[in-house]
Amino acid sequence: MKVQSYLSFEGRCDEAIAFYKKALGAEVVQLMRYSDAPEMPAAEAEAGCPGATPAADKVMHAVVRIGETELMASDGRCSGQAEFKGIMLALSAGTDAEARQWFDALADGGQVMQPLTPTFFSSSFGMLTDRFGIGWLLVVHAGQ
Repeated sequence: MKVQSYLSFEGRCDEAIAFYKKALGAEVVQLMRYSDAPEMPAAEAEAGCPGATPAADKVMHAVVRIGETELMASDGRCSGQAEFKGIMLALSAGTDAEARQWFDALADGGQVMQPLTPTFFSSSFGMLTDRFGIGWLLVVHAGQ
């Protein structure tokens, strides 16, 4: 069994992917836009998700690889306001320098909740919310 995160950026998926490419070296594995989808018969469209279909250039589905992890993402319903409550993505760094680099990159335009600092359980630990509202926990595990 494999559990993966699926992030709905509500109209800002392209912007988010570009940000994670720059901040974390993310790689796009797959990207489909609404324009790539075949036309659906009216009866099937009505039975699907309610509401208007997002613009053709919006991301219907993407897979982004960050390190060894793949995240799925889309523009969702393009409401403009993504909400990521009660969940954080944990990023394990191999060194303090790597943790600092990633932390500072993700914090750009975001909000730091716990500055990156040594703790009793890690040489570097910090928490932040990035500019898209995604919560991140960064840690260097002992022994790495």
